[in-house]
Formats: sequence, structure tokens, C-alpha cells
Amino acid sequence: MTTAVIKRGRARRPVAKRARPVAMVRVPLAPGRFYRRAAVVVVVLLLAAAAGAAIVAGVPGRVWQATAQAAARAGFEVRHVEVHGVATGPRLAVIAAALEGPTNSMLLVDLPAARARLRALPWVADASVARRLPDTLIVDVAERRPVAVWQFRHRLAAIDRGGAIVTTEGIGRFSALPLVVGADANVHVGSLLTLLAAAPRLAAAVDAATLVGARRWDVRFKSGETLALPEGAAAAAALARFDALDRTTGLLGHGYTRFDLRNAGRMTVRVAAPVPARKGVTI
Repeated sequence: MTTAVIKRGRARRPVAKRARPVAMVRVPLAPGRFYRRAAVVVVVLLLAAAAGAAIVAGVPGRVWQATAQAAARAGFEVRHVEVHGVATGPRLAVIAAALEGPTNSMLLVDLPAARARLRALPWVADASVARRLPDTLIVDVAERRPVAVWQFRHRLAAIDRGGAIVTTEGIGRFSALPLVVGADANVHVGSLLTLLAAAPRLAAAVDAATLVGARRWDVRFKSGETLALPEGAAAAAALARFDALDRTTGLLGHGYTRFDLRNAGRMTVRVAAPVPARKGVTI
């Protein structure tokens, strides 16, 4: 018996047909449509040129001014100024500085210029100005904090720690602050306050301090005595020594008028009248 072997060939894969390239056909533009497009392009170019010429001539600025004035007539005009943060300085000065511009139109208020005018006030450390439409300016002020009263040439001024004048009005409000006396005493007030901060018990008893020769301080106490301190860093050690002596022996309020600590290791004392020697006092 003969067995027939049938050989099967490999199945042929279908051949993908290649897509025919699409022919690019140029469609001629109708003359009317072409002219319309050209006209649009020309008009756009002319408008761009006109806008550039207007900017050069300042026309937009004049238009904006007119628009802002019209807005002001419609109610967008500064009618209220809210002031925050003013406790010492005059509020009217703040309002005047905020409204010093050429117009009250809300749209034309120059906020950076208003802030600069406010910061130029001697008692203002910083300020900010904002709009609240339709008719209100919001002014926030950070005042300089008075730390002493400066007396120079018979004039009084409240000053901050940097020596800047806060105000010259209503000085009676600051009677609890120490008095510093002399030319440039305001410039050196920060160093004096640092010195006194190291001896808070004595600092509470200080009434005034006079700057001598722009180098050192004479400190006057509320009980009437004057303490002459040395120059520079030696002043802190001298004040600490005096504080210790006063704690242990009670120097203040016992008939002395002046204590001189300018010479290291020695204290010279002046009295108004002879006082009996006190046990335990070493001078």
C-alpha cells in the first residue's frame, strides 16, 4: 500500500496595496477674494502704523487722562482716606501726604509717589497705600517709636532709637521717657539705652543724661545725683560697679550730689553738706 505524502506550501500573506500619492492641486484664487484679503492686510498695517504714531505723539496718555477724569465724575474719586497705625504723629499730615497729587481721580492716584511722600515724614518708619474702589484710599503707617526726649538749644523733640525726630509737638506726653541733652545726643541715644539696659534697676531711676564732648555721658538720677561715666567700653563696667555699690550701701538719696567714675578703680564723691560716715561704705 502506497502512502501519499502531500506537501503543503506556506500560506502567502496578502500584499498590502500601496496608497497612491495624493495629487496636490493648486486652486486659483478668485480675483475678488484676493483683493479683499489684500485690502485687509493693508488696513492692518495702516492701523499699526497709526498706533505707533499715536504713542509717539502721546495720544494714549491724553486719552487715559480723559478716561480717568470721566471715571472721577462718575464716582471714582478719592472721597475718603482710612488711616491705620497712627498713634503719635498728626493724622492730618498723613492725609495731606496721601492726597498731595495733582488729581483726586482714583485711577490717577500715584500709589508709589504717595508712599514716598509718607515715608518722608520724619516720624514715619514705613507706609503703604492702596485703593478700595470706588472712592477710598487705605493708608497703613508704621511709626517710629519714641524712646527718649532730646533737648538741644532749648528745644525739645521726641526721638527714636536711631536718633530720628518723631515729633516736636505735645512733648508732655513723653514725660516718662529719659531726657538726653546736648549736641548729637540724639545720635548716641542708642548706645546710652544699651548701657542702661544692663542695669535695669538704675535705669528706672534715671531722669536725664548729658552727652559730654560727644564722647561720654553724665547720668542724672531722679533723686538729684549725677554720675560721671568714662568713655567707651569702660562705661559699662563703671555703671555695673556703681550699681553693686548702691545695692549694698545705698548711695542714691543720701545727700551725695555727684559721683565721678572716670578714673578706673576710683570714685570721687561730692556732697552738698557734710554727711556722717556710714558703716560699710567704701569710696
